[in-house]
Amino acid sequence: MQSLLVLLSLALELYSFALIIYIFMSWFPGARESSFGGFLAKICEPYLEPFRKIIPPLGMIDLSPVVAILVLFFARTYGLSVLFSWF
Repeated sequence: MQSLLVLLSLALELYSFALIIYIFMSWFPGARESSFGGFLAKICEPYLEPFRKIIPPLGMIDLSPVVAILVLFFARTYGLSVLFSWF
């Protein structure tokens, strides 16, 4: 059971890094149109979309990715430990 916890924690951490890379790619013109950018868009946009519907952008600044990363952080830090403490 402990190895499953470690695997899920690692997966959430890797996904967080993928989100951060995807967000930083918006600063570089044409980066999201590359094949790597397209791959990241396919795995990141479905998760970011609900946050974008709830949190409106403040002018040119979109804070929804920050909230999405915080949710992943809390899920990894607290959610997994609570979930696995039940078993």
